[in-house]
Amino acid sequence: MRFSRKIAPEYKSQPNFLKKKRIREDEINFDKLRSYRLDRVKKELIKNNLEACILFDPVNIRYALDTVNMSVYNMHNLTRYCFVPVEGPNILYEYFNCEKLSEHLNLINEIRPAITWDYFSNGDQSDNQLHKWIKEVVDLSTKFFKNKKIAIDVLNGPAVTELNKNGIEVVDAKRILEQARVIKSSEELKCMKAAVEVAEIGVQRMRDQLQAGMTEDELWSILHKTNIENGGEWIECRILSSGERTNPWMQESSNKVIQNGEIVSFDTDMVGPYGYCADISRTFVCGNIFNDEQKQLYLLAAEQINHNSRLIKNGMSFKEFTDKSWKMPEEYYGNRYSVMVHGIGLCDEWPAIRYPLDGGERSGHFQKNMTITVESYIGKVGGKEGVKLEQQYVVGVNGLELMSHHPLENI
Repeated sequence: MRFSRKIAPEYKSQPNFLKKKRIREDEINFDKLRSYRLDRVKKELIKNNLEACILFDPVNIRYALDTVNMSVYNMHNLTRYCFVPVEGPNILYEYFNCEKLSEHLNLINEIRPAITWDYFSNGDQSDNQLHKWIKEVVDLSTKFFKNKKIAIDVLNGPAVTELNKNGIEVVDAKRILEQARVIKSSEELKCMKAAVEVAEIGVQRMRDQLQAGMTEDELWSILHKTNIENGGEWIECRILSSGERTNPWMQESSNKVIQNGEIVSFDTDMVGPYGYCADISRTFVCGNIFNDEQKQLYLLAAEQINHNSRLIKNGMSFKEFTDKSWKMPEEYYGNRYSVMVHGIGLCDEWPAIRYPLDGGERSGHFQKNMTITVESYIGKVGGKEGVKLEQQYVVGVNGLELMSHHPLENI
């Protein structure tokens, strides 16, 4: 069934500004990219006996309809969302007076003003606004999901309660969207390669400019600048540390001054061009000379990455991988990273495969065109420094294919 586009108000067309091409822009078929992703969402809805979903998470909105507006802001304010039915119009509920931003996207059939009951936006009128939103969802249910069951990814308690009072059952859309996003199309892989290439430009600049006397924040800013100037979007965290701040792991960059001979470790976690994430980790030494203890840490981290990446094959179960994964020496185990492997796409994605003692996903399988990262952090409990490494891969027919090509240190 076809639906006429109802996008109002009408805006004059944008002038043809002079633009600089982004990395791999001419290689990517954006119509194919968008159609594939929307089709994946609808197939997952059908698979779960659902007729529609409402998406608030900006990453999920991006995946389904490729529309973007104030992504980080809308991660903590319920002020923008979309309605995606299996049969019916895809409706974007846009932030105030921003309809023009997505009028060029032909998978969006209608753009309506968002009805938001967010307290920041509405204060003492929040309850009244919530009732308006409930009325809108009930109206959608009479037309497009008559089974009165809707998948929603992010929602607060009062909204769930009111929907239930109106006979509408809410199920978790996060699981559905995570499964939709698992298998990447050829166009998505091009986007991901572009993001990794931008990250690696930034990583090389960081390595070249690293010197004693600069702060961790100053070094970290090089990656962020590189990302933005190449059409990237944001960085999910700021995990970079030096010297004794590298152990234990997960400390964010600070105004600490980097000293000669110190380890510098970081994790890019960079949402780059086209909204795809480049997630690689590297460890340098300021001055480029590793001492014996630093060499040992680095070689163990590289050994873990190499062992685990060589294990993974198309069709291998997560359980088999976990059972055969690299055995970390006991003196490092208490400081282990949270996962050995995780999915990657628009951001960190399913699955998160943890160490044997930590539970986590076991029932799934690696599949062709899944994109993943393989992780390692090596630092003794109570030790001085630690090394973080991470590589990004796509699952091929015969094993993993490396997506990140910035070389590891030759020590």
